[in-house]
Amino acid sequence: MKFSLILIGLSWLLKLTAIRHAAFKARLKERNLIAQIKIADDSRGRIFIFKDGKMSSKSGIHPNPDICMAFKDTSIAVQLLIPPVDYQQQIDAQKEFNLTMTGDDESAYWFAQTIMQTQTIDWKFGITLRDGIKKFTSNTNGGPIQVYVKNDKIIRITPIEFDKNDPGTWSVKARGKKFTPPRQTSLSPHGQNWKSMVYSPDRILYPMKRVDFDPNGERNQQNRGKSGYERITWKEALDIVASEIQRVKRDYGPGAMASSHGSHHTFGNVGYYLSANFRFMNLVGHTEIHHNPDSWEGWYWGGLHHWGHSLRVGMSENYGTVEDLLEHCEMEGLCFR
Repeated sequence: MKFSLILIGLSWLLKLTAIRHAAFKARLKERNLIAQIKIADDSRGRIFIFKDGKMSSKSGIHPNPDICMAFKDTSIAVQLLIPPVDYQQQIDAQKEFNLTMTGDDESAYWFAQTIMQTQTIDWKFGITLRDGIKKFTSNTNGGPIQVYVKNDKIIRITPIEFDKNDPGTWSVKARGKKFTPPRQTSLSPHGQNWKSMVYSPDRILYPMKRVDFDPNGERNQQNRGKSGYERITWKEALDIVASEIQRVKRDYGPGAMASSHGSHHTFGNVGYYLSANFRFMNLVGHTEIHHNPDSWEGWYWGGLHHWGHSLRVGMSENYGTVEDLLEHCEMEGLCFR
């Protein structure tokens, strides 16, 4: 019952958002499609019909929707659909295939983002400064940054600056002293260079193919690194990749294709090493490559000696022991300087 009420509420929310926001109303005119949200066993669901800027909805299971969002069961559906949205739960559900989306990728993305905009369209981002500049806070794997934007262009990037509205830092008491790190952060060189990377003339924005490479004819391998490139469509690029996988498997066997993943994974429903990537490769056939596991392996094997048990049987969260380690280490002077 709760799942059905949520979907009814969603249909009204889509209509009300279109009434309140002209931008959202204009968004509904972008696509004509039939979307289905349901429980995977077809026990219940609701149909959303978008046509010529109007949205209508009715209970039931559509025999052939353009896209379909399916939840494993009602408890998972209720947990993921009730706002505010927990993005970590959304990601976990997709990784574990408790939430699936079928249909055309562009339409599926449009529908999912349309639903999200009913919650985010009122959000305001950034701090307005003088001369039309807005300051945004972002995060990179090189450290947190502040991004200054003018006329939709990045003009500079700096390390984040904390003020009184930001939470304080942590403190550790040891041997009669209190240690607290400074309220500042570091930023790696590759984090500082994001502006240059975004606007680099060498950045590849769309698929490219070597001008003298014909996947169905002469390949001209001798010209690799010498010939120029021409732009192709995403469909053509995907067709080439798919045909090459078939060719290699047919001519050389599945063992000729190697598949590997980073020691820090590649997160997402496609690249994550426990998700679609290796499921696909296992179906096709491949040679699995294991390189040096420089991080995860340390927690796994090192955990046996440090904590006394392993990740497989429930290794403690690594950050849960940091305070205890700092309180009893013999090099506190070096740790906090």
